[in-house]
Amino acid sequence: MLTFLSLAASLLVATLSAQAQTPPAATAGSLTPSGSRVWLGRYAEYEDFLRTAEVERVESLKVGVTGHTKHVFFKPGGLAPEGAMRDQRPGRYEGYFESYKSEAAAYKLDRLLEMDMVPPTVERTYNGQSVTMQLFVKNVKMLKDVYAQKLHDPDGRRWNRQVHRVYVFDDLVADIDENQTNLMFDPEWSFIKIDCSRCFTDMRTQPFGIGKRLNQIDRPFFERVKALDKAKVEQEIGDLVESGAVDALMGRRDDIVKAFEKLAQQRGEADVFVP
Repeated sequence: MLTFLSLAASLLVATLSAQAQTPPAATAGSLTPSGSRVWLGRYAEYEDFLRTAEVERVESLKVGVTGHTKHVFFKPGGLAPEGAMRDQRPGRYEGYFESYKSEAAAYKLDRLLEMDMVPPTVERTYNGQSVTMQLFVKNVKMLKDVYAQKLHDPDGRRWNRQVHRVYVFDDLVADIDENQTNLMFDPEWSFIKIDCSRCFTDMRTQPFGIGKRLNQIDRPFFERVKALDKAKVEQEIGDLVESGAVDALMGRRDDIVKAFEKLAQQRGEADVFVP
């Protein structure tokens, strides 16, 4: 966790510095144009495809250790060529709670919050077993590669807005496993978040402390978090998480809202809630 925070902080500093030195055009250290979030505006279409797509072969992933993740290749000619399949049964493994269902819950919460960072993910059956199937996003770089290659988003404000949304989302779902391999970036510098198998526990602890590591959030996203309705959340993810998980999520939401509002009183709303 500290490694991730240190890297993100370093990248943010580099980003803000680069904004003053580099024009918004692509540079030698920038990614090339064209985004990878192909599902935007086509959510139901991709969800239906992932539920029914014929799997041609399955391979082990070279990166990632949680969730029993497999790299899936669909029969050619469909909406997407590849997926990420997880089948980890809900339970504690090496001291951590994990569940394949948490991946689908993260996607549904992402949709409720209009965040558009978690790729389409559905629960389905494969070889007689319940699994989750997530769209395998192409043409992206992991955080560790962005850092290693010293790349930077030329738009510092865009980076800042997105990274704080990720932090708030992590606090909301209690993601204790955020790291350099499960946060990715497409050529438009859009954040893409994967691997939430250790999320949605009944813990109230938040990975990112508001007022310490997390000092700012954009007002529109804050208001959507604040407006989350327990009944709607229960309807969307209640069957995907363990007993007590929705209550814990709503408790963390209340803590997040109170902490931001207290911070705004101390530092001024303009410093905490950005447009």
